[in-house]
Amino acid sequence: MIKYIGSKRSLIPWILEVMIKISRSSGAKTVADLFSGSARVSHALKSRGFYVIANDFYHYAFTIAKALVEADRQEYPEERVKPILERLSQLPPKRGWFTETYCEEARFFQPKNGERIEAIREHIEEHYTHDPTLKAILLSSLILAADKVDSTTGVQMAYLKDWAPRSYNDLRLEYPPLLPGPGEALLGDAIEVVEQVEADILYLDPPYNQHSYLGNYHIWETLVLWDKPKTYGVARKREDVKYRKSHFNSRRLAKEALSRLLAKAKAPHIVLSFNNEGFFTAQEIEDLLKEWGYVVRLSRRHKRYIGAVIGIYNPKGEKVGVASHTENTEFLFVATRSRKVYDEFVPLSKESVVQPSLF
Repeated sequence: MIKYIGSKRSLIPWILEVMIKISRSSGAKTVADLFSGSARVSHALKSRGFYVIANDFYHYAFTIAKALVEADRQEYPEERVKPILERLSQLPPKRGWFTETYCEEARFFQPKNGERIEAIREHIEEHYTHDPTLKAILLSSLILAADKVDSTTGVQMAYLKDWAPRSYNDLRLEYPPLLPGPGEALLGDAIEVVEQVEADILYLDPPYNQHSYLGNYHIWETLVLWDKPKTYGVARKREDVKYRKSHFNSRRLAKEALSRLLAKAKAPHIVLSFNNEGFFTAQEIEDLLKEWGYVVRLSRRHKRYIGAVIGIYNPKGEKVGVASHTENTEFLFVATRSRKVYDEFVPLSKESVVQPSLF
């Protein structure tokens, strides 16, 4: 999986425990992950037998979900995909727009890897558009490989002043961790998509603050769209980063956006992930959820994203500060219309349980 700010990698056992508990109590089998991001949670849920619908607002996240959630390993086994990856790996390097932009004007990748990324991406576009799922698998392999040789602290707002040690490694395409069985990937605004999905559980992990995921991962968006966009700034971000924003990245609009989403939710159970560093307090989230159903708040201490430990860098890769703290509190809010499910979770909560004011 790619390095991803807000990633739930270390929290996945906890999230799975909650989902499985809901499933055992209610028979829930389908989960809709409306802010799927790197698809790490969706992938884990699929691995545990849930039918997963993974949605995101950005094309790179949709592409990763199409590979890791929608694709069936039995239809795209290693013996079918690996020979293609090997052929792509043997292509001669090609210097073009991508290399000039992200290896020379900006320094996210060593030119030797940028040229290989460019050659591979061009070949995929020329020869694999006939099968969207296979294309998504190949692009996901390329993104995963590029992520292992970049020169950042994990986000593409800036690159390091000096080349990261991993950036000297050679790009290696590998078979992505596909899973057997069906799933579904969607591309859209969660507030609109929520009306279209039929699921037993909604998993919501909305952006916490003003930092746009498109700004943090603009290179992956460009790698997927392959549209050679106009760029700006030292980091050569896509120009649409300036205006293609989610309401959840606005302190002024986020609460109304979450309220609208919850009002449209059809699923009988909601699991909402948040932490104590976002636009909302835990109490504000409870106040929104309690109009919808029974609410239990679960919490635990958690190490912050690795960038907080490394320090704060400007777009030129120069260290300009240190984070004030390296831990936060992660919350899982379980909201349900089932009293039985609610009663299952009450003993687990050290923080808060809320019975609905309207039910």
